[in-house]
Amino acid sequence: MPLWARLLLGLIVLGLLAALGAFLYLRSLFGPAGGGTYTLEVQRGDTVAGIARELQEKGIVKNARVLRYVMDQSGAAGRLKEGAYDLSGTMTAEQVARTLDGPARIPVVNVTVPEGRRIQDLPEIFQKAGFDPAGIAAALKDTSLSPHAQGKQPNLEGFVFPATYEFRPKDSATEIVKKMVARMETEFTPENVAKARALGLSVRDWVILASMVQAEAANNGEMPVVAGVFLNRLRDGIKLGSDPTVAYGLGKDLPELDRSAGDFTKDTPYSTYTRSGLPAGPINNPGEAALLSVLKAQRQLADGRDALYFLHGLDGQIYVNHTYDEHLRDIARYR
Repeated sequence: MPLWARLLLGLIVLGLLAALGAFLYLRSLFGPAGGGTYTLEVQRGDTVAGIARELQEKGIVKNARVLRYVMDQSGAAGRLKEGAYDLSGTMTAEQVARTLDGPARIPVVNVTVPEGRRIQDLPEIFQKAGFDPAGIAAALKDTSLSPHAQGKQPNLEGFVFPATYEFRPKDSATEIVKKMVARMETEFTPENVAKARALGLSVRDWVILASMVQAEAANNGEMPVVAGVFLNRLRDGIKLGSDPTVAYGLGKDLPELDRSAGDFTKDTPYSTYTRSGLPAGPINNPGEAALLSVLKAQRQLADGRDALYFLHGLDGQIYVNHTYDEHLRDIARYR
């Protein structure tokens, strides 16, 4: 074979080898990058280019441009949704693209706000769930979030509904509090509001009374009984005499009340011992059972007389009476 032919053949072989090498290299870029597992969180405003670079840096794909190409070709680039995607460096670029084209997992944090907790208790609850307590505390003072609290009290006491909520980790404090206030608003149906008004109560009065019932009743079954006593006393102009209102006005927990220190004679806007009528505002955040108990209160005794006094005995029972003498008799018997 002539020299020139051998040279030409050599060049052809080299060219084929180079082409093959280039093909194999490009093909390898579509294969697994070998990294570990990684959860990609796509947020509003994120771009495919930025996501591809992030996945290259994390060892999920070998080349960001290859992933962008695959996503463009499949249409996944235009369908990317917010949420979390669980990925792995053992996946090919096509598999990564298919995962990103599928349903997103929305990361949530469950937070339970128990019935009867005060506003001051909530920041710590949210701190344990990973949220900023200072931000929550500030948002809970924004009374503009509730038409029933606005301009009438220093915070949203009474108007955040106690329940278990799902929040996204990046939800702002205002978004969190708005959701709880909105849930409380669903209790204020036209039918329920009409029932409250028939009792002479505004929505805010209804919530105030429900918060007292929440604090006084030992269980849900007692709530209509306690509500009935309070409604009757309001109607008759008798002071409500509720210990939890005294505690709230003094910034104490109920077990901290000290009669010998004059706690029950100290006047605050919340004391129902020194002042007639309802306290100045809700004393906690009542749940649905407490709210509804006011609307279906049990106002009469078995003999038809109005219920005006109640007490909890050491035996765990509630004793309800019409006269103060009967009330004193039961105090002597059961306490």
